[in-house]
Amino acid sequence: MSLVLDPAAQDLLFREARTANTFTDEPVTDEQVQAIYDLVKYGPTAFNQSPLRITLVRSAEARERLVQHMAEGNQPKTAAAPLVAILSADNEFHEELPQLFPHFPQAKDAFFSERPVREGAAAMNASLQAAYFIIGVRAAGLAAGPMTGLDFEGVRKEFLDDDHTPLMVVNIGKPGPDAWFPRSPRLEYHQVVTTV
Repeated sequence: MSLVLDPAAQDLLFREARTANTFTDEPVTDEQVQAIYDLVKYGPTAFNQSPLRITLVRSAEARERLVQHMAEGNQPKTAAAPLVAILSADNEFHEELPQLFPHFPQAKDAFFSERPVREGAAAMNASLQAAYFIIGVRAAGLAAGPMTGLDFEGVRKEFLDDDHTPLMVVNIGKPGPDAWFPRSPRLEYHQVVTTV
C-alpha cells in the first residue's frame, strides 16, 4: 500500500529533512511563522489542551541572552540562525479549556485542578505539538534545528515564568552551506512494530 501524500512532500517533510546546523542570512518573516502555526494548530492533543507556547527570539539583545544558556556546541548555531523559537509548555493551559473543549468545559476542574497533573499533561502534549511545529517549519520550505542541549532552568528564568516549562530551542531558516550531518541509522519496521 502506498501513501496518499505526494512523494516530493514525503521527502520534504521526512526523508530529506534533517536538523540544520548552518543557515543562510535570509530572514524568516512573521507571516511565515503565522502560516506555520495556522497549519500545525490542527494537530491533536488530549482534551484539545494545546499547551505549546512559542517565544520568538528576534532581537540581538535577546539572542545574546539566549546563547549564554545554550550548550557550547549549540551556541554558534543559535547565534547565527535567522530565527530562534523557544518552545515551552504552559502549565496553566487548563484556563483555556472552556474555550478549547467547549462540549465539556468542566474538564478544567475535573481533570486538571492539581498542578502536578497539569505539568505532566502539558509536557506530553506540548512535546507532541513541538513535533508538529518542526514538520510545519519543513512544510514552509524552511529547515529546523531543534536542540535540547541547553540550561533549561536558565532559559526559563531568562525568558519565561514559573508557569512555563521550556522544552527545546528550535533554530529556523533556509539551510546554509554544509548544513547537514550524515543521516544516522533508523530502526526498521520489524524492530519497532509488534502485533498482539
